[in-house]
Amino acid sequence: MNPRNALIAGVGAALCLLLSATGMVLNGPGFVADLEREAQAARSGVEGGEGVELAFKDRYGWLTRHPILSGGDELPQALRQQVAAGIAAVPGIGGISWSRTSTRADNPEAVHCQSDVERILQTRTIRFTQSSARLDPASGRLLDEVARALRPCVGSIIAVTGHTDEGGNAEVDKAFSLARAEAVRWALIGRGIPADGLRAAGVGASQPISGLSPSDPANRRIEFSVIVSAPVKPTPIDTPGPG
Repeated sequence: MNPRNALIAGVGAALCLLLSATGMVLNGPGFVADLEREAQAARSGVEGGEGVELAFKDRYGWLTRHPILSGGDELPQALRQQVAAGIAAVPGIGGISWSRTSTRADNPEAVHCQSDVERILQTRTIRFTQSSARLDPASGRLLDEVARALRPCVGSIIAVTGHTDEGGNAEVDKAFSLARAEAVRWALIGRGIPADGLRAAGVGASQPISGLSPSDPANRRIEFSVIVSAPVKPTPIDTPGPG
């Protein structure tokens, strides 16, 4: 990594806890609940729009201001677009997208990007210095490969999720896994992946690898998910930040 990119990654990692705290305030339960009520009103304001469902949680259960729409596959495309536009116009909505499970929301490119990253990480692991969230310099080349694989999916929401094994305080494990995910996120930003499409999350030991004991050290890992295509739109209420 050149000095400029190293500086970006280093400063970002140092600020990750502050940025995470800010994101939690902006995306708190009350804020998102208000967004959901206004979005549902906007959806219902379009005749026939009630068939479209809204989810203000991502696949990991985190509250988000980027609602995922589903249902309404039988509606005319123009009506679906009208519903989506109405929801996107709600102040505070950062961007909307259609669920990947929708029969009319296939995104082969996103699926291709994710499979490429999974293939890269199948036999190698992003490593950190012992008992820290500092990336091991030896992982630099691997992160270069991951960034190249993700580049065709720029414009989609790319989730970076940290996992730990079980063995300590659950809240500490969750915070530690988030710090490592943030470190990877900033490393990708330093490699040219736009910050506004990257989301870091830490789930601690709550999602062990299938077939492994939760205490198995192999559960310590970073996973990537190319979730959906979701353009981000700044608003007066909630200007999108790196979190």
